[in-house]
Amino acid sequence: MSQHQDGARTDISGADARIFRPETKEQLREVVAGAVSEETPLLVEGTGSKSGLGRPVQAGATLSLSRLTGVTLYEPDELVLSARAGTPIADIEALVDSENQRLEFEPIDYGPLHGKPRGLGTIGGVVACNLAGPRRLKQGAARDHVLGVQAVSGRAEIFKSGGRVVKNVTGYDLSKGLTGSFGTLAVMSDITIKVLPKTEAETTLVLRGLMDEDAATAMARAMGSPAEASAAAHLPMLVARRVIDGALGDDAATVIRLDGFGPSVDARANHLGLVLERMGRLERLHGEESRALWRDIKDATPFADGTERPVWRVSVAPTKGHALVMGLRRHAAIDAFYDWQGGLVWLRMESGEPDADLVRAGVARIGGGHATLVRASEQIRAATQVFQPQAAALAGLSKRLKEQFDPGGVLNPGKMG
Repeated sequence: MSQHQDGARTDISGADARIFRPETKEQLREVVAGAVSEETPLLVEGTGSKSGLGRPVQAGATLSLSRLTGVTLYEPDELVLSARAGTPIADIEALVDSENQRLEFEPIDYGPLHGKPRGLGTIGGVVACNLAGPRRLKQGAARDHVLGVQAVSGRAEIFKSGGRVVKNVTGYDLSKGLTGSFGTLAVMSDITIKVLPKTEAETTLVLRGLMDEDAATAMARAMGSPAEASAAAHLPMLVARRVIDGALGDDAATVIRLDGFGPSVDARANHLGLVLERMGRLERLHGEESRALWRDIKDATPFADGTERPVWRVSVAPTKGHALVMGLRRHAAIDAFYDWQGGLVWLRMESGEPDADLVRAGVARIGGGHATLVRASEQIRAATQVFQPQAAALAGLSKRLKEQFDPGGVLNPGKMG
């Protein structure tokens, strides 16, 4: 079996790990077919910006989608965009921005957290990892914005799911199943997503000096108010200095974002400000400064420190996040900040050890949630259960799905194990 590799034809097997860069879905299918035929496991990636996510993959070759690029359909009036999986998400965001639109799920850029530049991530990687930012609690996860995909399964079969229209009902939506599967079920070649108009104005209210528990109360009041806030986060003391180039200073900052039609934003901000100013000193950020703040929050910039100190991304009930951190600090040195109204807790383990048992016991103690190790050395990730352990029934379902889509186990083997 031979296959396209940097313009040449070469055998996929062999002692040396090889990199295959298909430029069409047919070439992609041929790579997978060769891997199946020769029982050669593949490391599937876009540009490698999220290579530090999941457990290390022991592969005989790399399948890179970095040349499977380009926007193939964009209909602003229909709020629909299709692109090949290797298309940089930055290019897509720039394109829709030129039409005064945006990706409503605010895709996370994990590059800086792993010591890489911003802007390397691809649409395929974002969807495969189901990465959504601060607007997640209002607008849903990445999978909620995927309309359809074309993909190659681990059986080397090309298939598609969903369509190119916002309203499309065709039975079980495989595109939702592939979103968040980290490339272990199939390799997506083309992805169709919905886009939405940008808002006219954006303002962030900044409440200063609150302790974590008081911040949780403030965020709950804000999100439960008629102000229609689109995001709420809390940056504890000293963490606040690590966003927007230190412009917030050292004091804790509880931040609430409002966006929409200009006069409406002003009115809602004034109303919510009257409620929040009773809890502490209130400041405001507008326009680009507000957008830069939320970009730093979604990309976990406070922990993009050039190290491999373990970082956890923990999803819990919004009212429980501060309790989790308080409990963990009795046993370990950690740094933390909060997104999603306190329901998303970012933890950095200061000792350099992941303390997985401690973190997961803490999550269980407050009523449950999901803890994912999103940064650590390769050695630590190889020895740690990176993803939240699944309940027996769900683990059984995942196993059956893997057997159906990739019976030979050639796609990212062990990535989620």
